[in-house]
Amino acid sequence: MDLATVVGLVIAWLLIIGTIATGSGALVFVNIPSLVIVLGGTIAVVMMRYNLKQFLGAFKTALKAFLHKAETAEELIVQVVELAGIARKEGLLALEGQEINNPVLAAGVRMLVDGHEPAIVKKALSTEMNETVARHRVGQDIFKQMGDAGPAMGMIGTLVGLVQMLSNMSDPKSIGPAMAVALLTTLYGAMLANMFALPVSDKLKLRSAEEQMNKNIIIQSVMGIQEGQNPKVLEELLNNYLPISRRGGDDSEAATAE
Repeated sequence: MDLATVVGLVIAWLLIIGTIATGSGALVFVNIPSLVIVLGGTIAVVMMRYNLKQFLGAFKTALKAFLHKAETAEELIVQVVELAGIARKEGLLALEGQEINNPVLAAGVRMLVDGHEPAIVKKALSTEMNETVARHRVGQDIFKQMGDAGPAMGMIGTLVGLVQMLSNMSDPKSIGPAMAVALLTTLYGAMLANMFALPVSDKLKLRSAEEQMNKNIIIQSVMGIQEGQNPKVLEELLNNYLPISRRGGDDSEAATAE
């Protein structure tokens, strides 16, 4: 579970809810028609821009922002170096019985064991990476579109409320409450966008970048294993994907000395 996402989301909503609760008449912030306009309208207009499968799939992708436990690049490099050592000493066929948790790395190793040409292996892994990135981009875009549509639907709801209010100006006592209800749709739209949709979109973008880096590491790793590269040389090459502060060995010592 990604604690940063969960903690940030909870704190943001608790601050708003707590502020409302400390005031008088917290129930005035609850208006069903306003919620229907903002939530229903946002979902409807975003759904029009995508097919149903893409739209529903975005919510499945969004779970990665909350529940995704990404395999770190460092863990991946350690496992790859171990596999490279086995292959160098005992041959590629010795990799067949190795336990590999990463499904993409496992698929690449299976192709090596089966004796596929390097170009075919690289093309297959690159295609898998590109398709994954494309699916993630759709999920990011959908939540970004929700972040854009939420405030717009809030403004539409506000305008609807103002028209209804102005059409009943004969009762001055009703103007204040009617104005409050009209403004609630703007509040709901802003909260939907800035406290849910846009943060989720940005977190999915971060997750996609991490996964893309891991897949690039896997592609270079599989190619290196197939070429019979020295495990230490392969490790140094893969460490180039990491910031200096996260590299092991001499690189981290050099960074500390600097």
